[in-house]
Amino acid sequence: MRFLQIAFLTTATTFIAATVSAQTRSTASVPPPFFGGVPSGTLSPTPLSLTILDAINRALKQNLGILNAEHSVDQAKGKRWTALSELLPTADARLTESRPLVNLAAFGFNPQQFGFPSVVGPFNLFDARVAVTQPIVDVHAMNNARAEGHNITAAELTVRSSRDLVVLVSANLYLEVLAARARNESVRAQMETAQATLQQAQNMKENGLVAGIDVVRADVQFSTERQRLTAAQNELEKTKLQLARVIGLPPGQTFELVEELPYVPAPDMTFESAVERAYQSRPDYLASLERVKAAEASRRAVAGEMLPAFRVSADYGPLGLTPSETVNTYTVVGSVNMPIFNGRTRGRLVEADADLKMRQAEADDLKAGIYYDVKNAFLDLQSSEERLKVATRSRDLASQQLAQARDRFSAGVTNNLEVVQAQEAVALSSEQYIQALYSYNVAKALLAYGLGIAEDAARQLLGGAR
Repeated sequence: MRFLQIAFLTTATTFIAATVSAQTRSTASVPPPFFGGVPSGTLSPTPLSLTILDAINRALKQNLGILNAEHSVDQAKGKRWTALSELLPTADARLTESRPLVNLAAFGFNPQQFGFPSVVGPFNLFDARVAVTQPIVDVHAMNNARAEGHNITAAELTVRSSRDLVVLVSANLYLEVLAARARNESVRAQMETAQATLQQAQNMKENGLVAGIDVVRADVQFSTERQRLTAAQNELEKTKLQLARVIGLPPGQTFELVEELPYVPAPDMTFESAVERAYQSRPDYLASLERVKAAEASRRAVAGEMLPAFRVSADYGPLGLTPSETVNTYTVVGSVNMPIFNGRTRGRLVEADADLKMRQAEADDLKAGIYYDVKNAFLDLQSSEERLKVATRSRDLASQQLAQARDRFSAGVTNNLEVVQAQEAVALSSEQYIQALYSYNVAKALLAYGLGIAEDAARQLLGGAR
């Protein structure tokens, strides 16, 4: 059965606890957006042939989780530009022409004692001016910009983590479809066996070799297997619908899977080396460390509000009664803002301290989570490998026992109760084998997630470009 080839997931995928929690343990779950996708393409009446690489590529372009992560990078860049604006020069130009009538007495002058009227005007006033303001020293603004720079890096690392997660979610659903199809094929074979046994019982009853109860028993078994086949077919179609949504196929688009996947054994490394590698390469952990740095810079930015800030402002332009009578004038102003007391700043500093502690705690928790992820994956890999070996032997044994039971029934040595029991044993052992194989590959997938190798490993194995 080509289903064995799906062990590709050994090093090609990351974390999918939400879909495999019954088989494996994990410390986190897949967020809901990663099980959605934005449909693209034109609906085709011809079924598509999808390889595992096709599914991954489509998911990396259309999965909702990764699209949201990419938009978050743009948001972070926008916030950084906002923060940088407090450090960059601002320039503006204005052009005014007015005709004022001024009451000099309102400004404290008494021109009448000199023989001048107290009201001057109306007269024309033309002013064309360019103004520039440049911060020179602003600790608050500088640290705000640094914090947003770390947030951009964290957002970009989150995109990497999201891509790893999308690789796994799409590849895992591809794996689930293969498993569902394997179950479907297994149940169909069992139904055909039950049908052949029913026909055999009917023939033997007609020849007076067995009692009628054997025919009834065989007929009930055939009906049971037919019902199992219906359930297996429905499960296969529902799993295919899940995969279609995650990779963004147009609604209603039919497809078939191509099973040309290489078998890759589990990585040969010690637990200690695996953990160290995970600390260095897991993008979600690296993103968490960047958020700690951003929180530290944000705290320094709040503290900087209590320090002096120095800036220079200047303007230049023609000023006169009319455009033809103007004279170029300018103004240069240097200002120092010295905070004395601001209760709002002290309150924000308390908030910044709390946020920094939260970010540090999150990073420490994630680091511990990586340790447990890798440890669980090693344990699950060991147990699932042994489980797969036992399930393989049990399946072979059940098949041999069914063949012997049918031969004994044909020879009239026993009734078909033994055959029915053997058929049930085959059905159970086949399901156990499929489940064991699925669990074994998931355990390897979780180890790959713990190592943080995901998309690059998938490309290396499948030969696809990034």
